[in-house]
Amino acid sequence: MTHPAHVPAVAYQACLPITDPESLIDTVVELPAPGPRDLVVKVEAVSVNPIDVRLRAGRDPKGRPRVLGLDAAGTVVSSGTDASIFTEGDDVYYCGDVRRPGTNAAYHVVDERLVGRKPASIGFADAAALPLTALTAWESLFHRLRLTEESRGTLWVIGGGGGVASMAIQLARQLTQATIITTVSRAPSRAWAQRMGAHHVVSDEELSAVIEGVDGKGVDWIISGDTERKFLQITDAIAPRGQVVVMDEPRDINLLALKSKSISWHWEALFTDQLHNVPETGQRHLWLTEIAELVDRGAIVPITGQVLGPLNASTMRRAHADVESRAHTGKTVVTSDVPSSEI
Repeated sequence: MTHPAHVPAVAYQACLPITDPESLIDTVVELPAPGPRDLVVKVEAVSVNPIDVRLRAGRDPKGRPRVLGLDAAGTVVSSGTDASIFTEGDDVYYCGDVRRPGTNAAYHVVDERLVGRKPASIGFADAAALPLTALTAWESLFHRLRLTEESRGTLWVIGGGGGVASMAIQLARQLTQATIITTVSRAPSRAWAQRMGAHHVVSDEELSAVIEGVDGKGVDWIISGDTERKFLQITDAIAPRGQVVVMDEPRDINLLALKSKSISWHWEALFTDQLHNVPETGQRHLWLTEIAELVDRGAIVPITGQVLGPLNASTMRRAHADVESRAHTGKTVVTSDVPSSEI
């Protein structure tokens, strides 16, 4: 297959509210020349993550078009001279590199060591909903908390309707012996989290009683994406010598409140290696391969909340608005060429 040198894309040029028609624009960008380990992927679907919204709202590109997007699923159309994992025609899914142009384009260039073969049992839209959330949950559970198949204890996943939380619940249910509690605030989120496999889906007001009923000593592990608002609950709920993984950026908390319990506090930032120029090792490729196997076995399910299309500025503005509103459970996905009304 061949690919054009310039490709249609959706970009932003200034930090504007999503209601502004110029907040995301249709444009044409030059496709970067692939490096030795790169793939060129024809993008079939992308998903929108909170980081896309934060970048659009807060990182000024100073008038230069910047293409957002990290998650993608599509088909390999060519590869660099040293690429060896995939070949032309392979269907893939991945979370890209924050240092490079984003996935919201017709074609995208990505290092093959960040890429996994798309699960065969699902389509491109469902595959595009998985990478960032699944990788963040995987790293949180198995590399920050160091849980294993033998781990027994209680895991509290805050906000069970969210993307990372949805994947953390599923992966913990399938790959550990933990008892999983999640808190939700809306009825649709309750039904969603139950489908994901949480043992206990409760409101904030019900949490203490449920923890007391499970083992009485507090939860062993917490995964949080809403830390500032939930910090008092976290300090109360965590068991002595427990561990907390934090994905957000709380600003007004007092970590000394956790000292008497000897709590281990972990920051989770999926892009640490990229931001600090740690060489790619292929770790993400291996994780995505395992996640795809779990999907194809039916052990975990896609977390697609809604699918929009086609991939243009108008659709992406709607998708960003939906993510900002937090009105949907699961991930918002945008496909390359299928109108929303036809999904």
